[in-house]
Amino acid sequence: MEEVCLNSEPVFDEGDGYDIDGDCSVVEHDDETGETQSKKGSTPPTVGLEFDSFDEAYDFYNLYAKEQGFGIRVSNSWFRSKKKERYRAKLSCSSAGFKKKSEANNPRPETRTGCPAMIVIRLVDSKRWRIVEVELEHNHQVSPQIKRFYKSHKKMIIAAKKAQPPPEPVAEVHTIKLYQTAVAKAGLNGYSNFNEREGIIPVDNSKHLELKEGDAHAVYNYFCRMKLTNPNFFYLFDLDDDGRLRNVFWADARSRTAYGYFCDTVAIDTTCLANKYEIPLISFVGVNHHGQSVLLGCGFLGHESVEYFVWILKAWLKCMLGRPPLVIVTDQCKPLQNAVSEVFPNARHCYCMWYIMQRVPEKLGGLKGYETIKRQLNKAVYNSLKISEFETAWADMIKWHRLGDNKWLQTLYEDRQLWVPVYLKDIFFAGIIPIRENEGLITFFDGYVHKHTSFKEFVDKYDLALHRKHLKEAMADLESRKPSLESKTRCNFEVQLSKMYTREIFQRFQSEVEGMYSCFNTRQVSVNGPIMTYIVKERVEVEGNEKEVRNYEVLYETTQVDIRCICSLFNYKGYLCRHALNVLNYNGVEEIPPRYILPRWSKDFQCRYALDNNSSNIGVYNPLYCYNYLHKHALPIVEEGAQSQQHYKIALQELEELLNKFNVVENDFV
Repeated sequence: MEEVCLNSEPVFDEGDGYDIDGDCSVVEHDDETGETQSKKGSTPPTVGLEFDSFDEAYDFYNLYAKEQGFGIRVSNSWFRSKKKERYRAKLSCSSAGFKKKSEANNPRPETRTGCPAMIVIRLVDSKRWRIVEVELEHNHQVSPQIKRFYKSHKKMIIAAKKAQPPPEPVAEVHTIKLYQTAVAKAGLNGYSNFNEREGIIPVDNSKHLELKEGDAHAVYNYFCRMKLTNPNFFYLFDLDDDGRLRNVFWADARSRTAYGYFCDTVAIDTTCLANKYEIPLISFVGVNHHGQSVLLGCGFLGHESVEYFVWILKAWLKCMLGRPPLVIVTDQCKPLQNAVSEVFPNARHCYCMWYIMQRVPEKLGGLKGYETIKRQLNKAVYNSLKISEFETAWADMIKWHRLGDNKWLQTLYEDRQLWVPVYLKDIFFAGIIPIRENEGLITFFDGYVHKHTSFKEFVDKYDLALHRKHLKEAMADLESRKPSLESKTRCNFEVQLSKMYTREIFQRFQSEVEGMYSCFNTRQVSVNGPIMTYIVKERVEVEGNEKEVRNYEVLYETTQVDIRCICSLFNYKGYLCRHALNVLNYNGVEEIPPRYILPRWSKDFQCRYALDNNSSNIGVYNPLYCYNYLHKHALPIVEEGAQSQQHYKIALQELEELLNKFNVVENDFV
């Protein structure tokens, strides 16, 4: 297996460069039929291709131009002022621009057309020449059948003649190394090996990415473009021994930064795999300070096996600098479960209950008494406050409906400690999973991906999805900048958090404060040293408009002001429940204890939270650390700049001046 990583600049072994001798060489000789062209055309120039030298880049474009039927010339060159070393060049069609007007009596006719076709190449840090701009369209007719040589083509023949002994026919041999990523070399369907005799690919397609025409180049070009515009963009390819593409992983700079803030609980979304979508998309999703889903990385999985899941989890971990999450939530998938145990042995792994409950109609819909079964199942899962309650309710459902032989229910029961809420009360989920019957789960790419979305289409929609999510987060930041949010009660708890929490999280907490009025008869039932046990009654809605009274047990420790409710809403959602608030209020506590005010919900969380408290490594350049550090300090400027038109103009002017300074430094350096 081969891994190709382009975490900073493209890095490849010598084996990754390939010669044009077979595919792109041109053999010229004169005979009775005239010129004979090679059977195969040269590779067209693409942004991201790299070469060992300027001459190789020139020869590559010249060879391509000859087969297309146009000449080339160096129309612009940039040199370092002191060393007189070329670092950038523009290779244009020979018809580019226009000649200066001549004052001669019989000036030569104008042959140039202002043709835009060109490539721009630049010397990069790896000391290779990279194509950074490409324009393939001409504004004039080109044809390889034109019976004349352009000047650039004649140079090729002269060089070839010098290289060949006199008796041998003239031949042009150009060895040009094109440094490409594996996805571009894999080509159609993601395979590079091909049985020419049979015209088929003798491999098991189920274990490789099934790319259609145009998919490979769309993905490759997107990654190249992102690396040029986003230095902290990370991607990794998984190839087998024959160069076939198996898995892909990538994450942009925003995702890598967001992980530094919100790595406590992560969901691995495999909806596309479970529902057999055309793209085998797997995405890593977290929860930001507004309770919104935030993307932490993406991948394409070639096969649902432990080996493939292990690869993509390790790629994600490598991208996030080896920092594992605390809690991982997935669908009920055994290969993924085994992979998580191998790569993240210390993380808590759970199944998302929402995925499981969504399959109830499919798995049980054909059974007699389905509606009753569904109602009893929901009651056991959603309403059980104690393990004994769940066990009793489940056993009754199985017994009454004679479901002891149902394989799916047997599997669910065996895995109950991984998905039933009553078994997961000690885990912090940050609201990433729904725990109530009426709560839904929206995936990050919901509305952007459907069953028949292709790789090429997804790449186009990926940027749009990220842009809209980032805009939504920015708008939420702006809304939360208000000094305090509107209160609905006179409760001190509400006033306290309105000054601290983001708007969305405060509104969720606010519903718990309002819910305090549906609770009644708070009474102490036992005392054990500093620990007091209370029972809080609440009227809750059940099916229809009916209501029933439920008892919630709350433990209150007086010395440390520690409070825990049997509903465990704080661990599920990240804020105290109405039952705990009632007990605090009953004991005369006017403010929520600091331990129950989570910094991750704060309005200025990203501004004041230090991603890396270890300052010893500041002297060592780390692009990701620098990005995170600058992002943290730039947020206040953005937020203040959006407060008024005057602030906006000042912020914009200063940012533009800063960008101009960067350009000056860049030009001086190169």
